[in-house]
Amino acid sequence: MRFSTIVSLAMPALSLAGPTPTTEERRGVLAKHASITDSPTTGYATQNGGTTGGKGGSTTTVSSYAQFTAAVADDTARVVVVSGAITGTEKVRIGSNKTIVGKDSNAKLNGINLTVKSKKNVIIRNLSISKVVGDDAITIQLATNIWIDHCDLSSDRDHDKDYYDGLLDITHAADFVTVSNTFMHDHWKSSLVGHSDNNGAEDKGHLRVTYHNNYWYNLNSRGPSIRFGTGHIFNNYYENVNDGINTRQGAQVLVQNNVFVNSKKPLYSTDAGYAVATGNDFGGAANEALAGTLTSVPYQYSLLDAAKVKAAVVGTAGATLKF
Repeated sequence: MRFSTIVSLAMPALSLAGPTPTTEERRGVLAKHASITDSPTTGYATQNGGTTGGKGGSTTTVSSYAQFTAAVADDTARVVVVSGAITGTEKVRIGSNKTIVGKDSNAKLNGINLTVKSKKNVIIRNLSISKVVGDDAITIQLATNIWIDHCDLSSDRDHDKDYYDGLLDITHAADFVTVSNTFMHDHWKSSLVGHSDNNGAEDKGHLRVTYHNNYWYNLNSRGPSIRFGTGHIFNNYYENVNDGINTRQGAQVLVQNNVFVNSKKPLYSTDAGYAVATGNDFGGAANEALAGTLTSVPYQYSLLDAAKVKAAVVGTAGATLKF
């Protein structure tokens, strides 16, 4: 059975008056209690049998690079709780059936890339990942049923745009991914779905991704950029994001009730990408996307009016949980 929660409203422009969120609000210091065995309840990660991560397996707490890499490497069901800051320069490969959670807002990975490649059933929550030189903060390739939730992903814009890579890239026919309540900020190229115009043979029929209730701040582009796939993007708050949602290479995207502040191109097409857009506040900028055909998705979801998105997202998105 397919569910549709489409809200088609002519939304008035939001007033930009009022206080700008503080640094602490942007970083999401308002801690919410959560369970280390939570599973996603919204988005494509609920499909294809659902995403449970390490639920049912053992729980281990790690506080060093060696402990962390050892705990996540195999495919045995396990919950891995990260305590404190861990620094490194290597790629860490995540095995199947893992839940990786930051114990609290002090759980940080500095310079460390997390890669989920050719694996399935992985949950990454409540982690801050920053300044991964020459690589993404999180890379998802050929992987299915992935939930990224309440993470804080960032670098800086003091370097060339290629000094870092992306913050969150979902490529090579990855599928059934949900990205929620995540703070992506201070970066050039934020989130990419589908890595190349020449990879359609592998990607078509895959790359089903949901982005909801995320806070995108001080970014140049890719909020996200999506090729070939199917995207559902709703209730996100974009602030000072130059190029927002870019639908490309035949992608079909459903864009609902998002808010854009100071964006030049909040939603646009290149190379025959398509979008259905309803209930969004584009902040006075234009929707430049070609009209698409995606009007429903195969899961239930709650949709906030655009006027309520800022209050729901800013200060909540990010590494704001306690376990």
